[in-house]
Amino acid sequence: MLTATAAASLLGALWFVPSANATSDSPVRDAVAASPSPQVAEQARIAATTAGDSVTGTGTRLADTGSFDSTPYVLGGTLFLTLGAGFVAYSVRRERLGF
Repeated sequence: MLTATAAASLLGALWFVPSANATSDSPVRDAVAASPSPQVAEQARIAATTAGDSVTGTGTRLADTGSFDSTPYVLGGTLFLTLGAGFVAYSVRRERLGF
């Protein structure tokens, strides 16, 4: 029964995973534009001018993304791991004592 429940849970979870189709529904363009779009050219120009500035420490700097606070995830994972281990220990104890 436990195996069937685990299999059903896994299939239920996989139901919500989006599909990763490599094909698109729109037709493929025949030719790629020979010249880049103005937006691409502007981005390349900005990247070329700020690349030298970032080495020297002046000019535009990238945003500091930092690291996210993983404390709630660690505490929650530890709590549920302990709870699961407690249920397993309780089940083994009940089985050995014949309840």
